[in-house]
Amino acid sequence: MPLGLVWIAIPAWLARQGVDIKIIGLFTLAQAPWSFKFLWSPIIDRYALPLPWLGRKLGWTLLFQITLLVTTFLLVGVAQHPDAMWIIGVLTLAIAFASASQDIAVDAYAVEVLRPEEQGVAVGARTAIYRAAMFVAGGLAITLAGSWSWAFVFGLIALLYVPMMIVTLFAPRSDLDGAESPHTLREAVWKPFVGFLARRQAMVLLAFVVLYKLADNLAGALVRPFLIQMGFDDFDVGVATATIGLVTTLFGTLLGGMLTTAMGLGHSLWVFGLLQIFSNLGYVFVTEAGPNRWIMYTAMGFESLTSGMGTGAFGVLLLRITQKQFSATQYALFSSLFALPRIFSGPITGVAVDAMGWHDFFILTMLIGLPGMVLLHRFSPLGVRDPNLEEPMLAAAAPVNRATLLIRALTGGAAGFVVAVLVAALLEAFRRHRAAPDNAFDLLTPLAAIFTPQGVNEWLMLAGIAIFGLLIGLTAAATAAARSPKD
Repeated sequence: MPLGLVWIAIPAWLARQGVDIKIIGLFTLAQAPWSFKFLWSPIIDRYALPLPWLGRKLGWTLLFQITLLVTTFLLVGVAQHPDAMWIIGVLTLAIAFASASQDIAVDAYAVEVLRPEEQGVAVGARTAIYRAAMFVAGGLAITLAGSWSWAFVFGLIALLYVPMMIVTLFAPRSDLDGAESPHTLREAVWKPFVGFLARRQAMVLLAFVVLYKLADNLAGALVRPFLIQMGFDDFDVGVATATIGLVTTLFGTLLGGMLTTAMGLGHSLWVFGLLQIFSNLGYVFVTEAGPNRWIMYTAMGFESLTSGMGTGAFGVLLLRITQKQFSATQYALFSSLFALPRIFSGPITGVAVDAMGWHDFFILTMLIGLPGMVLLHRFSPLGVRDPNLEEPMLAAAAPVNRATLLIRALTGGAAGFVVAVLVAALLEAFRRHRAAPDNAFDLLTPLAAIFTPQGVNEWLMLAGIAIFGLLIGLTAAATAAARSPKD
């Protein structure tokens, strides 16, 4: 519910009150806590509230639910005062922070209490309920506000947290509530990363987390502008995205979770992964058929259905690769990595479509999805029902000193930088060749332009490439450190 409130309802309320669109745009920054929740997740692993009868994760969950109830109810007091922007901004950010923190605690609790045979159904049900709650606090709230008042709607949403708190109070306790927690906050921050990176398949799993739904995210990033450019009117776009897309995604997530339990995680990741990749072929047909409503509805429905199924299986994978001792920190990190392609897919899609056109872009997305399936074969070969995800990494033969770590960081960073530069240059070269097909394909000019930025966009691109290389270098060094023998 809080995401629907922050993302949909509050901006709509401010717009209805005549608030400047630039101010409303700033409120989108309140979504940041969901992207960066891994930064404070170690606190939930390290510390327990003085509620021993609830346990560590449920205690934190109850605290954040109380915070959500109070902050949402305080919106009632400012519902008729849209000029109190500082107060509204602080309350909105507080709601977002409490919601993201509640997600940390609830996800960690799920990792600890769910048995493998329960995970598929639980992931499907939770994702479906999550989206339904977004609709209640978003679209339905806007509809109700038209008949009553925003003060009434905010108060009603606040009261919905009461039954959630009751569920929390009577939820089953985790078997790990009495287990020893990390001794220091530093240990709670460092050990989850070391514990995961020391696994044999750590880098394969990390890359898979980022790549598994990359093709799906790229295809869906700018689907509304795509449909509009294909000649569909607002009614068709609304039916496709808000009705067909929503319903089939909800159904697909539920179905994917249940089938993962029945088929096994390995089989499900393969079947749903291939389906969600090649479902983008439907959009290729849309580009060739033009504004044909039924082809578009079918393509949207099938793509959303397979996307939901893939999400259901992928959610089970995240639960299984998370170590229960560090459930809050690791799951928050994995879910943030999972969100990265969705966050950055919009800019990437815009550049790629400008360079290639929609038809070739959707074909490219299917090719981009294949590396994820290659990585899947590394830890779950085709035909394996349930992969072994708990095998530890063997210790290195010799300790890794600082010089070696520096070399690993520089090598990894340089490799990431070079790859990012080549991809950016290729996209720009394709764009120029598409605009002037009679000219020879030229890669050198875009390469030179990257290193001689002239405007803001060029500087931002170079900065993004450098940051990407830095992240790759840090990951390479951290992996080497985690796999080094400990004194």
